[in-house]
Amino acid sequence: MAGIYVGNKKGHIVNKRTPLKRRQSKPQSPRLQVVRSVINEVCGFAPYEKRVIELLRIGKDKRALKFAKKRLGTHLRAKRKREQMAEALRSKRG
Repeated sequence: MAGIYVGNKKGHIVNKRTPLKRRQSKPQSPRLQVVRSVINEVCGFAPYEKRVIELLRIGKDKRALKFAKKRLGTHLRAKRKREQMAEALRSKRG
């Protein structure tokens, strides 16, 4: 009795989709790292990155992390970005 509208197995019949396997991510190639560094040097930082640097400058590390997380989506990406911006700030100072 398929497609009945009352009872335990009521409603439109659907087949469950099998999830795709996750592809393994590749590490960044040296060429890609050079290209990204040149772009960053030429264009400067994005507005949200400037704000993260500003928050780090006034000592609001946790707030910078929360802001970066909101913009980037995940905690791990935000931690990496905060560390990257802190490194940029250190290199600019000294």
